[in-house]
Amino acid sequence: MPLEKDMATDLLSYIREGRTMTRAEQLRLIVQLSVPSILAQLSATVMFFIDYAMVGHLGEKATASVGLVETTTWLMGGLGSAVNMGFAVQVAHFIGANDFEGARRVLRQSLVCCLLWSLMLSVVSIAVCLPLPYWLGGSADIAHDASMYFLIVGLSGMFFQMGGLAGSMLKSSGNMKIPSALNIMMCCLDVVFNYILIYILGLGVKGAAMGTGLAELITASLMLYFLLWRSPMLRLFGNKTSQSSAPSASPHPFRPTADVVGMAFKIGAPMGLQHLLMGSAQIVSTIIVAPLGTVAIAANSMAITVESLCYMPGYGIAEAATTLVGQGIGAGQRLLTRSFAYMSVGLGIAVMTLMGVLMFIFAPELMAIMSPVEQIVSEGAAALRIEAFAEPMFAAAIVCNGVFVGAGDTLKPAIMSLMSMWGVRLTLAAWLARDHGLRGVWTAMAIELTFRGIIFLMRLFKGSWNKSLRR
Repeated sequence: MPLEKDMATDLLSYIREGRTMTRAEQLRLIVQLSVPSILAQLSATVMFFIDYAMVGHLGEKATASVGLVETTTWLMGGLGSAVNMGFAVQVAHFIGANDFEGARRVLRQSLVCCLLWSLMLSVVSIAVCLPLPYWLGGSADIAHDASMYFLIVGLSGMFFQMGGLAGSMLKSSGNMKIPSALNIMMCCLDVVFNYILIYILGLGVKGAAMGTGLAELITASLMLYFLLWRSPMLRLFGNKTSQSSAPSASPHPFRPTADVVGMAFKIGAPMGLQHLLMGSAQIVSTIIVAPLGTVAIAANSMAITVESLCYMPGYGIAEAATTLVGQGIGAGQRLLTRSFAYMSVGLGIAVMTLMGVLMFIFAPELMAIMSPVEQIVSEGAAALRIEAFAEPMFAAAIVCNGVFVGAGDTLKPAIMSLMSMWGVRLTLAAWLARDHGLRGVWTAMAIELTFRGIIFLMRLFKGSWNKSLRR
């Protein structure tokens, strides 16, 4: 049976049908789509939080080994997500236009393309896992654990890619609850698997990576089931009498075609380039921190994990904005789309400002959960309190980017992000780290995030992103 409709689904149908929505209905829809994603994002952060706490109690070397390659694993994940969104945005546009067969046509091709992409990333992970810690400036005493952690995470990338694709497709159709619930489940499984593998079986850092991989495998399997067998709009298998599962007219429905792949490249390539260069910038930032010592590496990576408690709600709201803007543009409703964009950004700024205040107040306590080492706690708490001042504009950058992605407007925002990251953050970080250590690096980060938020708001209000039209 298909998944049951709810109030959010009914309100989303207003977009496709061209019906008028009041401000209260728009805000209600944004909140209803955002809350499940926020909960999922927060649960993912709690998962990493607990992961680090588990690894942190193995000692500062174990923590540093994970922290050293963390930014590179983010880079690999970001490249996978960019490909997913190249297809998911098309699906949102087709659904907004009430063209469900067009949406399923994109879905079929995305399954093949994303699977091949994930396999390629796994091969790259195998190729670079041994020299990577040394490229990043790590010492020999943490290199082996860092290499093994990165290798296992890289080999699990296929599960992350396909689960992420299925989740993005469900969200594009307006179904936030199932992906969010499954992501919360993944976090719980990750904690259980990690406890067993790290402590009971004594696998240490390798156990942390294996636990995450197992959780991703189970989650990806369920995510694909709900997409391919249960989604009313997108399912490909199951009830053959349903209009939503009517077979494709093409004799080779899963074969990639130039129009779909070309559009996915147009949307996803700038995002992929952004993830590549932003991820490279994060790696350079790690290289800047590495000479400051093991304590600085551990404090930096743990503080990043704690800070994500603040910005993950922003990403949840951004996902809702992507869905609403994508369907709004597909339906040709530009005024409604602009209203959704402004309200989403305002909500994101309000939520992350509150989170920033809480992070400033409780920074020492949050760091103490992560590590028993007093020096790590002290350095990480100081970094978090610096970063707290940037959270409002960081929210603006995150949610604005979600708006732009939904509109298929990815090239100029990517260029803006790259100029900000490379021209502001890294330049300042390299300069300030010499005299101020880790606190200088985080000061540079706070300045850059504030600058990026301001320029993204300027682009949002200028309105050029809202000129996209569906094909």
